Amino acid sequence: MEFKKTTEAESKYSNLENMSVSDLLHNINKEDKTVPDAVEKIIPEIEKLVDVVVAKMKDGGRLFYLGAGTSGRLGVVDASECPPTFGIEHGVVIAIIAGGDNAIRKAVEFAEDSHMQGWLDLQERNVTSKDVVIGIAASGTTPYVIGALMKCNEKNIVTGCITCNADSPVTKVAQYKIAAVVGPEFLTGSTRMKAGTAQKLILNMLSTTVMIKLGKVKGNKMVDMKLANNKLVDRGARMVMEETKVDYEKAMELLKIHGSIRAAIENYRP
Repeated sequence: MEFKKTTEAESKYSNLENMSVSDLLHNINKEDKTVPDAVEKIIPEIEKLVDVVVAKMKDGGRLFYLGAGTSGRLGVVDASECPPTFGIEHGVVIAIIAGGDNAIRKAVEFAEDSHMQGWLDLQERNVTSKDVVIGIAASGTTPYVIGALMKCNEKNIVTGCITCNADSPVTKVAQYKIAAVVGPEFLTGSTRMKAGTAQKLILNMLSTTVMIKLGKVKGNKMVDMKLANNKLVDRGARMVMEETKVDYEKAMELLKIHGSIRAAIENYRP
């Protein structure tokens, strides 16, 4: 039986060019509201993947995201935000996009069609069995992702996938399968819409939960975040104030001395 992509199915809406701006926006929003419900249904699958990522990273492993097009870009966004948000080193969460960094801004034709290139790109980063590789593919059919996950399985590397089609080819390969079935897009086949939103929500949930479990959060605060600009320094000072009950000037002084929010809090002596 031929696999059918619900992500490519005909939109429930037609004659979009004849809709008013208000109708277009309300109908897109109506479809978007269904995405969190689709994600909620697969929380148990996300939990299993989180658990294995935490275990591997506690043992010194890394987390890789691998994707093409929109899916690849979403992986890049999540990976690039982990160091400033959680204070981890660059290279602990790594995103690889088909076509290389140029593909972040511009589509690279046919980059996703190679079965071997994904694995070659992983080898350039010296992927090992200590790591976890998550393939992100809305369609679930991307050769770049599927080929890489197949090679990872052969090399005893833990694999996962984030897709929006149930029973898609990538779910047959990945050891940990996350499939958020969001149905047809408002604009037929435009998976940057609901499918992209679902993938972003899942990535947010996955990386945030992993980092909390790795001890990168205290209470509900980003105490390990990089103080990379004035806004973040100010936010950091206010976190120190809240935890230590010192005034703003003292909090800024503690940050300057200790270099991080966590260190400022932990080393403060009244």
